[in-house]
Amino acid sequence: MPRGTDGSGPRGDDGPAPYDIPEERLPPGFIETLDSVPATPAAPHPSATVVLMREGAGGEGPGATGPEVLLLRRNRATGFVPGAYVFPGGRVDAADGDDALAERWDGLTREGAAGRLGIAPDADPPAIAYYGAALREAIEETGLLPGVVAAKGPLDGEVVREAREALLGGGASFAAVLQRLGARLDGGAVEYIAHWVTPSIEPRRYDTRFFAARVPAGSKAVYDRREMTDAVWLTPGAALDRHRRGRLPMIFPTIRTLEDLCDFATVDALLAHYRARAIERVQPTIVRTATGVRLRVP
Repeated sequence: MPRGTDGSGPRGDDGPAPYDIPEERLPPGFIETLDSVPATPAAPHPSATVVLMREGAGGEGPGATGPEVLLLRRNRATGFVPGAYVFPGGRVDAADGDDALAERWDGLTREGAAGRLGIAPDADPPAIAYYGAALREAIEETGLLPGVVAAKGPLDGEVVREAREALLGGGASFAAVLQRLGARLDGGAVEYIAHWVTPSIEPRRYDTRFFAARVPAGSKAVYDRREMTDAVWLTPGAALDRHRRGRLPMIFPTIRTLEDLCDFATVDALLAHYRARAIERVQPTIVRTATGVRLRVP
């Protein structure tokens, strides 16, 4: 795993070295959220994030070759990490685990999802809901259709726009939208890659499962301007280079995920790697420093 993206050193005998992140590389206002530490840690909300990946066209500069990932910049008016570049994602909804949606998966069952995520079969929300939330959020936030397979072939752009609006403001469930499209979900198109829990001192906390999913080469995101202000496709290496130069503010799970994705030449290689890998739960500790924040990962 690449190290040192934010000034950290190699692992020492007493455990992993901390990540020191200067304030100028963090989202605006992030430091201030650490000034009011709750007496009792907030309960983390079940959430899902998806790294949308397309084969890269290649280019010049540090880390410019290999698959590209989509990063969205959150609106400064949003409550969580305003101004940060993030992967698409959000909270798990109750409907993401309903039978109506679970029955539209091919290659993914409730039992298989529970085993892969290490979640009890009777958990609330069920494991399969995290997969559903990841793809639903991707459609809502980008207009792309990772893992969605229509029986009659590629979907018309206007049909996709209508389906997206039905999810965003029409009160339609993901299962209902898929039924309207004559589409199903491909469990083999999305892979579980990480599990992050927000540090206990932060006022807003999330228990987030990270996934990766392929979209076609040349895919273009149409981001939801109510929540996002920018969308960029970059290789993980290029994104980290921009971050080091203070041009791409991000929070730690995004940075660390990009580090982990740097060394793959193709999307297929990346998905195959994670398909055979056990995923550990990670909850960093975080403290303010004179110049920013310091995180230590177990």
